Amino acid sequence: MTRSTFISIFLIVIGLLIFIGCQGEKSVQVLKLAHVLDISHPVHKGMVYMAEKVSEKSAGKMRVDIYPSGQLGGERDLIELLQIGSLAMTKVSTAPLEAFVPEMKIFGIPYVFRDDGHRWRVLNGEIGEKLLLAGEKYFLRGMCYYDAGSRSFYTKNRPINTPDDLNGLKIRVMKSITSVEMVQSLGGSATPIPWGELYTALQQGVVDGAENNPPSFYLSRHYEVCQYYSLDEHTSIPDILLMSTVVWESLTKIEQQWLQEAIDESVDYQRKLWRESSNEALMQVQEAGVQIIYPDKVPFREAVQPMHESYRGTSIYDLITQIENIE
Repeated sequence: MTRSTFISIFLIVIGLLIFIGCQGEKSVQVLKLAHVLDISHPVHKGMVYMAEKVSEKSAGKMRVDIYPSGQLGGERDLIELLQIGSLAMTKVSTAPLEAFVPEMKIFGIPYVFRDDGHRWRVLNGEIGEKLLLAGEKYFLRGMCYYDAGSRSFYTKNRPINTPDDLNGLKIRVMKSITSVEMVQSLGGSATPIPWGELYTALQQGVVDGAENNPPSFYLSRHYEVCQYYSLDEHTSIPDILLMSTVVWESLTKIEQQWLQEAIDESVDYQRKLWRESSNEALMQVQEAGVQIIYPDKVPFREAVQPMHESYRGTSIYDLITQIENIE
């Protein structure tokens, strides 16, 4: 065999190996999932579990690659990427989602749910399913709800025992009309600030406090600035695993089945993680010197009734009524 013949055969073999490798890669359905949470967050861990289950159920024929911590942009950016099919999935709070899917405003209205049991009966029922699919006309398909607990106020200089204690305080809220209305209905001054800028805003006195769930309060280290955490639990805003309808419809039936089964299993796993994380967060912030307050919720519920009534005659008010009627 001449040297030139050997080189030709060698190049052909290399070319075949590259081709086979490319074909092998193409046979794996890869879905990109991006979100803004830290990797220590229980919702992120729930999505990691989901990705593991996808690989397991598909015997490696399908894969979910996760990009956490805002690597691919903020929540609104990620939603827009889904709409054009440039991203397969994201995890978003329902607050920014209400700018795309108006029905999501229901979650920003305080004291819609009586307790955790009532909330999950709603989310796991017909109303919850309809809300997940309400964004399909905007190319956004809700896949599941992840537990994000309930949101409560934390403040720097004084505790919140009653709605009157919010008077004169600037409270950071998400960029959401209902979040702004909620704080104003309780007597505070609502100030929308991006999550990533909030620690500095609290330090510098741009705002006097904020509101969020226990794991977020702890993992953000906001407890280093705010010494009072009042568990009024005014809203229970779930996280939604959202998928591009463009990408969903491009999947085969069996791929859709693998993905949905993995997601459903991750919901139970994530809820367990959430309970553990919430308990741990409350213990840690208390040990760090935060005063945890358990206020009477009745005055808070009464204070927001005018906000509920302001929706009378709208589809949101109809939703409020339907939710209230679920036992």
